[in-house]
Amino acid sequence: MPDFRKALRDDRVYFFDGGYGTLLQGRGLPAGMSPELFGLESPEVIKSVHQDYVSAGADVLTTNTFGGSRLKLGPDADVISLNRKMALLARSVAGDNIFVAGSVGPTGHFVQPLGEMTFKEMVEVYKEQIQGLVEGGVDLILGETHFDLAEAKAVVVATREVCDLPVALSMTFESPSACLTGSSPLTFIDTMQNMGVELMGTNCSAGPEQIYEVLKSMQPRLSSPLLVEANAGLPELDENRKTVFRLQPEPFAKQSVRFLEVGAKFIGGCCGTTPDHIRALRNIVGDAKWKRPVPEDNCQMVLTSRAQSVKIGFDQRGVIIGERINPTGKKVLSAELQKGQFTEAMKFAAEQISAGAPVLDINVGAPLVDEVKILPALVKEVMTQFPAPLSIDSTNPDAVEAALWNYAGSPLVNSISGEAGRMERLGPLCKKFGAPFILLPIIGSKLPFTCAERIEVVSKLLEEADSYGIPRRLIMVDALALTVSSKPEAARHCLDFIKHCKEEWNLPTVLGLSNVSFGLPARELLNSSFLTLCQGQGLCAFIANPNSSRLRESLYSAEVLLARDPQAEQFIAQYAGWTPSGDGGQATGGGQSQGKPKAGADNLFDAVVSGDRGGILALVERDLAGGRDPFALVNDDLIPAIMEVGEKYERKEYFLPQLLQSAETLQKAFEKLKPLLEAAGGKQKQDVIVMATVEGDIHDIGKNIVCLMLRNHGFDVVDLGKDVPAKTIVDVAQEKGAKIIGLSALMTTTMVRMEDTIALLKERNLDIKVMIGGAVITGGFSESIGADGWSTDAVAAVKVAKNLLQ
Repeated sequence: MPDFRKALRDDRVYFFDGGYGTLLQGRGLPAGMSPELFGLESPEVIKSVHQDYVSAGADVLTTNTFGGSRLKLGPDADVISLNRKMALLARSVAGDNIFVAGSVGPTGHFVQPLGEMTFKEMVEVYKEQIQGLVEGGVDLILGETHFDLAEAKAVVVATREVCDLPVALSMTFESPSACLTGSSPLTFIDTMQNMGVELMGTNCSAGPEQIYEVLKSMQPRLSSPLLVEANAGLPELDENRKTVFRLQPEPFAKQSVRFLEVGAKFIGGCCGTTPDHIRALRNIVGDAKWKRPVPEDNCQMVLTSRAQSVKIGFDQRGVIIGERINPTGKKVLSAELQKGQFTEAMKFAAEQISAGAPVLDINVGAPLVDEVKILPALVKEVMTQFPAPLSIDSTNPDAVEAALWNYAGSPLVNSISGEAGRMERLGPLCKKFGAPFILLPIIGSKLPFTCAERIEVVSKLLEEADSYGIPRRLIMVDALALTVSSKPEAARHCLDFIKHCKEEWNLPTVLGLSNVSFGLPARELLNSSFLTLCQGQGLCAFIANPNSSRLRESLYSAEVLLARDPQAEQFIAQYAGWTPSGDGGQATGGGQSQGKPKAGADNLFDAVVSGDRGGILALVERDLAGGRDPFALVNDDLIPAIMEVGEKYERKEYFLPQLLQSAETLQKAFEKLKPLLEAAGGKQKQDVIVMATVEGDIHDIGKNIVCLMLRNHGFDVVDLGKDVPAKTIVDVAQEKGAKIIGLSALMTTTMVRMEDTIALLKERNLDIKVMIGGAVITGGFSESIGADGWSTDAVAAVKVAKNLLQ
């Protein structure tokens, strides 16, 4: 049998197969039928497509299981059996010389907090599918066409829980800057490399020229081979009302060969490509050799959220890890955490983000707080509203594990010490979830005081980490700041240890600043001086209160002097207006270094724009108590705010998580105001829109988001769900007196069913407008079937609906 991991290491360029949808349609796949279920009925057709790709020169065949999960096939399907059979089909054609990749596509559901499913539930769904693929003899698991980082992580975690096969992960991006849920190509790469994914890349969504721009944005920290599968252009309808892709094999191949310039080792095709496209691609690439990408950014570690990456390293700017979300000494925060409330914690989060902290530490360790429940809940809440990566801080390993199961991206775990069993418990978890962690140099009850003692302790802990196969890219060492008031040499030993970690181990360091000055006056002065000395020795990050202007002054000044702030750009932005105070106190002027950082929204408009779900009701009540009219709150604040959110979404300043957060915030305000509005002006009649995913299509994520946005803009939305026949759609629209029907389709095989509804409306002579949408929908298609309007996303759908009513 071929060894895929060996193929990942050699200098060959390999070829995946191409698209299956259009080929299967040409060989008998009925419109709207699942290709997987069709494969069970017509296995010889599937084998014929596999064989055609082998004859064209494909080195890797993809199983006919893209939609092979329980959530796509339905509760009655035998998922394991179907995936096993489809894998065996591919294996029977591939023999011993061709690789077989087990295809795992999106489920059509979002993970919390964007959707209803928990991450664990998503992993269980994928484990079932992957088990069947493994039993069928695949060589690797391929997650493809994913558009959310959390779901992509779920594929990797599920694979690791089922088998030890290599994992490949391919995301699809709406633009070169981000996928649907806001992750950039580079954040995707950072997260997958932290998880040890062996092959990653992108597929679908666009032709080769557009996908090349996505690949370029992956380059700064890419060190792994890339997989690239572009479409043969965008779908169109031909004169026979069939979906076609116009980019022919030769121009497809000429455009795709450029992928080699940016690290592509595996190249294939996606929607619309055929064996002829793969044959042309193989011919033009010839015997070209693959060159492993060399990262442009020199950093030792990367933390990620769904939307951001934070670099940590000797040549990178120092990273403040905000310490304020910690109940120690905070009575209000402790009391709220005991009740499962997060208002104070979210206030601290907003303050620290505003003060410039790129990472937030989350600690809920207080008496009577159930950390296993509260820590992951707070992590989800902060993730929902703020883009910064988080540091999960707890001495309770069960709480840490629970938080890891609820985090999209690569969080920092604070921390793993030499406490008996802690590395054994948490080390493999951090490896599994791709979570970097702080290595705390403590074994037993004795604090290592000297540099030599710390080196001895950390050496033992590194050996233990190595025994679990934990890569060094996930390890950062706590330099352990001890109190100089009782141990005058403590700071010197700390500085020596930071230098050793950098020069001997190439490991980044972090420390909690405040310990060094305990028991002394002017602690902020001492802390800031110590920070500067530590930076000079190689300190990469520090846990502190980012509201301290003196600490920020020391940090930004040192970055200039250490040549880590090119052209002093950051320093100038912060302190262009700085002037000395002249009295030994704090300086004045200087942009963000001054004033108390903003802690959450203080008006309804900002609350909706920022998605402040926790604070919106208090603001509504405040304004009502102050005598403001409920209609004014809606017309002057809430509606303009959601319009602003829509504009940010269109400008790609906001992505789906922020859009949903703001929409849900607005919904809470509406629910509070609705009784007052009805009492004051009577129940106003709303225009009815009937929404549905067309027959044969089981995708409804996009439709659900459109429904939410339409409701926020005052429409009465009747959501019929997915896989809805045209007759049902028109019957309900007629019964409800709908003015508009909204139709959704994600697949090229089902988009043609939209015309059924339009034809039935004409047959019944009903004056109901039809708007359509979905990833494969274009203006040309909309015009060809006689739709009244079309949209590419939820924000555009609202505008289309309003225009249709004029």
